[in-house]
Amino acid sequence: MEQHTIAAEITQAGVGLHSGVITNVRILPTDVGSGRYFVRVDLPDLPIIPAQLAAVNQTVLSTQLGNGEVFIRTVEHLLAALAGMGVDNARIEIDGSEIPLLDGSAKVWTDSIAEVGLVSQPISKPVALVVKEPISIYDNDAFVCAVPSSTTRFSYEIDFALSAIGNQWHSWSLSGNFAEEIAPARTFGLLHQIEHLQKTGLIKGGSLDNALVCGSEGWLNPPLRFENEPVRHKILDLVGDLSLLGTFPQAHFLAYKASHNLHIKLARKLLEQYTANGDRQ
Repeated sequence: MEQHTIAAEITQAGVGLHSGVITNVRILPTDVGSGRYFVRVDLPDLPIIPAQLAAVNQTVLSTQLGNGEVFIRTVEHLLAALAGMGVDNARIEIDGSEIPLLDGSAKVWTDSIAEVGLVSQPISKPVALVVKEPISIYDNDAFVCAVPSSTTRFSYEIDFALSAIGNQWHSWSLSGNFAEEIAPARTFGLLHQIEHLQKTGLIKGGSLDNALVCGSEGWLNPPLRFENEPVRHKILDLVGDLSLLGTFPQAHFLAYKASHNLHIKLARKLLEQYTANGDRQ
């Protein structure tokens, strides 16, 4: 399969979930083999931060990439959109430190990509890692694992005491329609946790316009886009985090009550194991 970049420039602006600061993003076509990478255009010398696993330097309620003292936070939704839509190479310029949350999903990004279209580039995609034996990461009862599979699939389960969420399960194949099945699922939060998170300096930009909020009486801002929108959003996060491997391994990824931290730990374990075995091509 050939690599692809976008056919034309994409621009979006909005507030960051955690920083509360408005930033402007410009996504540009770039050369074959360049990969997906960020450029901080608000800083001297326009520092570049590659969308690669080695650049991850924080995973508290979002995934953050860094290059020295320079960082980009909450990259997972945009990266999931690019990878899920088949964009291998993209230059992402941003004038701040956090990707805009927009409506809390990846829908605005996938709609924008679909609008401009893709351009084929005359070189093959990197050969995907093939998972040959189960690889798991656990944290108490939470886990994420990769098991051998003939296709690439993402399956997730969540379990919350709040009855409006409860226990949810969803499975999605990479051959499915990312833009329709996963991208529209919005981030969600629990009403009783919001005050604590704000006191610790997080979710300064969160609102009922860009996140679903659930309390003991139900959802504060219905309707949901899917009956199981929360667990679909967890798949969105997982796709974005695993996209940092450059290409998705051939495996069935299963997660239960996992987090960005566990996603990244699994990706690192995958990369370490297959690099050590010489299986990565």
